[in-house]
Amino acid sequence: MKTSRLLLGKPLPAVLLVAATVALTACAVGPDYHRPATPESAAYKGAPTAAATPLLNNWWTLFEDPELARLAEETLATNLDIRAAMARVDQARALTRAANADFFPEVSLDPSARRTRTSSNAGGGRVSSRFSLEANASYELDVWGRLRRQSEYYRDTEKATAADYAVVLQTTLEEVAQDYVTLRFYDRQVEILEQALGLYRRQLELTQVRLKAGLALQTDVLTARTQIDSAVNQLIEVNRARASQEHAVAILLGRAPSAFSLERKTLAAAIPVIPAGLPADLLVRRPDVAAAEFKLAAANAKIGLAKANFFPSLSLTGSAGFESVDLKTLTDPASRAWSFGPSLNLPLFQGGRLTAALKQAKAAYEEQTAVYRTTVLQAFRDVEDQLSDLRFLAEEAQALESALADAEEYHRLTQLQYQQGLTTYLQVLNANQNLLSSQLSSARVQSERLTATLRLIKALGGGWDPQAKLTVARN
Repeated sequence: MKTSRLLLGKPLPAVLLVAATVALTACAVGPDYHRPATPESAAYKGAPTAAATPLLNNWWTLFEDPELARLAEETLATNLDIRAAMARVDQARALTRAANADFFPEVSLDPSARRTRTSSNAGGGRVSSRFSLEANASYELDVWGRLRRQSEYYRDTEKATAADYAVVLQTTLEEVAQDYVTLRFYDRQVEILEQALGLYRRQLELTQVRLKAGLALQTDVLTARTQIDSAVNQLIEVNRARASQEHAVAILLGRAPSAFSLERKTLAAAIPVIPAGLPADLLVRRPDVAAAEFKLAAANAKIGLAKANFFPSLSLTGSAGFESVDLKTLTDPASRAWSFGPSLNLPLFQGGRLTAALKQAKAAYEEQTAVYRTTVLQAFRDVEDQLSDLRFLAEEAQALESALADAEEYHRLTQLQYQQGLTTYLQVLNANQNLLSSQLSSARVQSERLTATLRLIKALGGGWDPQAKLTVARN
């Protein structure tokens, strides 16, 4: 205990007290951050008037599709882009802790042992020993707020990195959901085409029977076969696209495509009505807007940091310990030694480096201000785009529902007329094409409505809680 007390020395606690007092009462040069004004409106033009479902963080449950929910949960746990983004957050946190370490004194223990011999030709030729056991401490007084602005910069950069992580998280979840919806759209197309092929083959058999009876032409048979071949080619193309979409889902789950597959089934997802909320909500709900603002705040802190470099830096340094020429007497009271003193570093001439750094910091701030305002405007546009898309797609779905009903009735009547010899096979061909086109269009619009809903959820900042602690599964 005696040794440790002597190593630290008596003057250092008082020095640290004075230093802390000076640092707390000092001012920080440079501008304090204020959020810049951005244009906004009271409400969205395309906001729905119907009752809406609350937007949850686990928004994928709103679609009432267990398979989609399972894929979303697995993506959270295994996606590699999410893990990479989390690693970037860890790096930013470490840099913040490193910057905050500058608020504390640096203390080091420097024991040394040295044995020397002087030159005989220089009148010496003597051999001597020197031993020391010394603790050194240094502390920079943050008189002008350089350390505080530095801490602000790294803290805001860390927050921006965390918001960027949320952007990756949000984008990845939306991507896996959209890929899943597209894959199920392909499944619906396969189902429609297989049903059509069954119908076309039955029509071919009927036409061949009618040909033998002299009630049809050879061209009718060839037309029926051509229609089958066309549908088969469409089916092959859809299956090819489905395989590629399944591979994309596998990658998002962090799996090899060869080790992943989803059974074919019809999409059962509901289309929830998403509340748009108020435009002002986007300033806190969208992680990309939050990231842009944190980067702007960091650029603002960089201006203060550049200004602080124009002022002198004041540090306190001290050392305490033992020095002796004999190791046996190193810790004797008579071997005690200490030193203490302030040091001042005043930049007199830097060749314009400090001025250039300040100009660069101000220009970077102006750049980030423009980026922030652009990000806010783009956020408003994203919401309006998806709201209008959903409105028009709902109208299109209603129109297609009527068109599909008409196509089905037209197809039924044409079939009856052909069987009775009241119409030509060209009418049958036309009815088949109309029915298939209407069925595929209905399936497409259903898929597009789900996709637009997913994009709206992302545009509104769904899946990110700015108040929640940033965590991610680590396997």
